[in-house]
Amino acid sequence: QVQLVESGGGLVQAGGSLRLSCAASGRTFSTYGIAWFRQAPEKEREFVGGISWSGSSTFYADSVKGRFTISRDNAKNTVYLQMNSLKPEDTGLYYCAAASAYYGSRRLEYNYWGQGTQVTVSS
Repeated sequence: QVQLVESGGGLVQAGGSLRLSCAASGRTFSTYGIAWFRQAPEKEREFVGGISWSGSSTFYADSVKGRFTISRDNAKNTVYLQMNSLKPEDTGLYYCAAASAYYGSRRLEYNYWGQGTQVTVSS
């Protein structure tokens, strides 16, 4: 069992930066792939990026590639999403999710989800 809690969201101007955190409980956290998803109002939840259990491999959606970076610290049971050069279209509720041995874009592969943290980018 893994429980996830996101934090770090807020209001930022376009071009600014934010760092989100995903804190996990559970002794097996280091064996899970972790992904970030986001959902804007009246839109489907979309994949942002994922990181392997070891942190050695990452995968990003084209829309955030080069601007967002995912990292993890297994000693702290935490995954981070560094977001730079933010755009108004990055606005949404950001979720982290955990899956055993998977960190890709298929939402249904993820067994555990956090409650989300709101990111709002003003123009």
